[in-house]
Amino acid sequence: MLDAAVQGWLVAISLIMAIGAQNAFVLRQGLRREHVAPVVLVCAASDAILIAAGVAGFSAASQALPWLGDAMRWGGVAFLLVYGALRFRAALRGGESLAPGDAPMASLGSVLATCLVLTWANPHVYLDTVALLGSISAQYAPHQAVFGIGAAMGSFTFFAALGFGARLLAPVFANPRAWVVLEIVIGCTMWAIAAGLAFGG
Repeated sequence: MLDAAVQGWLVAISLIMAIGAQNAFVLRQGLRREHVAPVVLVCAASDAILIAAGVAGFSAASQALPWLGDAMRWGGVAFLLVYGALRFRAALRGGESLAPGDAPMASLGSVLATCLVLTWANPHVYLDTVALLGSISAQYAPHQAVFGIGAAMGSFTFFAALGFGARLLAPVFANPRAWVVLEIVIGCTMWAIAAGLAFGG
């Protein structure tokens, strides 16, 4: 049983560690020290719900609703293109407007809305949590639930480390130019993911 929990924790972290739209957003919020705890909790709770669905065998929904995959795919592409464009626009405004102390704090509602869209409109999230973790959990029968709990804890551990650990990079981002570079990198990441979704088949 303990082995199932540990394996779930390790697999979850390995799947979500790659930089993506959600991770880039959490990193940016952590650097800005802006609504970090709610963002971490929303990301971790969303993953926990999807992991539970996968462990419970909810991946059959994609077979029952053949159009669901394409709908999520193109919705994700559209959102990522728009969000990436917003990051490029922020970079063009210059470093001073991106400085943590000078930039106005976004409302909690707008931050959480963006976080939810980046999480739930990303088809890769469903692939990793519902499909992949759901199928791997079957190998740990009859302890699939324990595997799922371990995976959910792995997700929480990663997002907490990313969000709250980002402040360790604060000295680097005291330079406004570093914020410009970060915005450009995030914008490129969003557009790269969008291209992968659009042309990846």
